[in-house]
Amino acid sequence: MAQSNWKIGLPLALVTVFMWAALPIALKGLLEHISPETATWYRFAGAAVLAGVYYGQSRQLKLGALFGRGLLPFTLLAVVGLLVNYLTYASGLDYITPGAAQIVIQLAPLLLLISSVLWLGEHFSPRQWCGVAMVVTGLLLFFNQRLGNLTDGAEDYLLGLGYILVAAVAWAVYGFFQKKILCRATPQDLLVLIYIAGTLCFLPMADPLAVTHLGGLEWALLAFLTANTLIAYGAFSKALVHWEASSVSATLSLVPVITLLLSTLISATWPDYIAVEPLNWISWTGAGAVVAGSALAAISGPRRRPGPAPDAKENLLTN
Repeated sequence: MAQSNWKIGLPLALVTVFMWAALPIALKGLLEHISPETATWYRFAGAAVLAGVYYGQSRQLKLGALFGRGLLPFTLLAVVGLLVNYLTYASGLDYITPGAAQIVIQLAPLLLLISSVLWLGEHFSPRQWCGVAMVVTGLLLFFNQRLGNLTDGAEDYLLGLGYILVAAVAWAVYGFFQKKILCRATPQDLLVLIYIAGTLCFLPMADPLAVTHLGGLEWALLAFLTANTLIAYGAFSKALVHWEASSVSATLSLVPVITLLLSTLISATWPDYIAVEPLNWISWTGAGAVVAGSALAAISGPRRRPGPAPDAKENLLTN
């Protein structure tokens, strides 16, 4: 690994933060015009073309290893996990605000950490368990103005939360089996395979011709969403080369707060674009607890032996 240089690593990590923070806001705006299945298909198809061309020309792809007898079951579970994550996250945004979605999706890295403790024999320190408790408490505080409504006819909002919870579990499944795969394959091999699989699987559910009715803004949103995953992952990988994984993970914990701030700013200047989560000081306290708890759970465990960079991806949400 290259010598640590925060002057390079921090800007790259902040690029990832912005890309992931803006993603649900852009997706929410696009879902007013096309279905979640169509938006998801275009994201996978665009990523498959761009990543396939880039890695294909540089001869960096070795997809055959993913289909070996030892890796095939893990590959299938990882692919299905991320496909379900993409679709349910987009579906959930049809019913809830981007800020709420980003807060709930923080459960994904925690579920991956807990599954790693249970089935991979990794250690979980008392401070990390404290981080988990902070996230759970923060979620309750964040939704303090919604708790009474969830049982009083707010079925759509509850459905949206359910979709995002499924997205969090699905991402944890993807992350867990990715850990098993990356000892014998590279991240780009798995991601390109997922992009191709998503393009094929979501085509029957999508309506590709629906984009012919989009305006200029919607086309810009679609282009941004297509490039989002590639840019964010590229910046993240480069950040890990130049900066400690723990520092990158802590920076990425800022994603939900940035989403809340961007949503509030956009709603104030452009009220018809998206709705924002009703926030009081208790909600902001809860959001802070979720962010702090996520960072604490991700980076405060006992020091481990140096290992491959993909372990640091536990705090990265692929949406």
